Amino acid sequence: MGTGPACCAPGVGRDREGTRCAVPLTGPGIDPPAGVAASASPPDALPGSPGHAPPAHEDVALPGGVFAMGDAFGEGYPADGEAPVHAVRLAPFRIDATAVTVRRFAAFVAATGYRTEAEIHGSSAVFHQALAAERADVLGAVAGAPWWLMVRGADWRRPYGPLSDAAELRDHPVVHVSWNDALAYCAWAGRRLPTEAEWEYAARGGLEGRRFAWGDEPVPDGRWMCNIWQGRFPRRNTGEDGWLATAPVRSYPANGFGLHEVAGNVWEWCADWFSPCYYASSPEHDPRGPETGERRVMRGGSYLCHRSYCYRYRVAARSSNTPESSSGNCGFRTVAAD
Repeated sequence: MGTGPACCAPGVGRDREGTRCAVPLTGPGIDPPAGVAASASPPDALPGSPGHAPPAHEDVALPGGVFAMGDAFGEGYPADGEAPVHAVRLAPFRIDATAVTVRRFAAFVAATGYRTEAEIHGSSAVFHQALAAERADVLGAVAGAPWWLMVRGADWRRPYGPLSDAAELRDHPVVHVSWNDALAYCAWAGRRLPTEAEWEYAARGGLEGRRFAWGDEPVPDGRWMCNIWQGRFPRRNTGEDGWLATAPVRSYPANGFGLHEVAGNVWEWCADWFSPCYYASSPEHDPRGPETGERRVMRGGSYLCHRSYCYRYRVAARSSNTPESSSGNCGFRTVAAD
């Protein structure tokens, strides 16, 4: 299951047996039932057609420079390796303003016929309160994290199970994409995944040594700045930010560089292999992570993050997963290829 709380994204390596959803909440204390009615729209009613060129990305151009990378507050999980704080110098780069959406990923699939690893293997991990599936399609709970269910037929087209439909979520981040799937998209689009250092620099938005992408207060002036869990995890979400699962991109204010949802909503894959010891020996110039590893870095947290359990929507927070893993709370954003 990895090095930290499985509210992040469950490790569902394919050698293991698997033992309603992104819509606005309508009340202050919703604990929705498992299973929702099937959508009237066909699951393939998504944009794109064979041979279409990659859509243009809305890039934010960043000048690079020196910044302090790591946890300045000593709040990180020791196993995540957020220390020591260290100086990093980056060359200029261009990064997506938002995570890659269902709409963009559908264009890639339509143009190439690509099948994600979740589709090939026939199942992926769905958060229990977002389940849209018949009981027979629930293969079992993830060991150590029973709020994650392995669901037959859950994939990027049907993010909450066979009774859900991503055609209704075109402007939400695409989910159930593995690190390998994200790399395939990048190859088609002429992009690449950000390095972990690029991701943190971009997410900080020019704020040095702050806890979050917007400052140090979690809810400044009573305003929710990101899509995370409110209430008692994992049973009751009070819905104060308006969402149970993913929210559309640009639902929350951009950071100082113009990037949206760099905290909460969905975890985002980075290019690097993960090591909790890497910061102690990281080079100053354009670090790219360890040369080898078993897990890839994920950044940003997701709609399941909460201070009491998975305090990883802080800008310095790190997590990781195996490159073939997929879940309903992990996506990616891209960087213009060098």
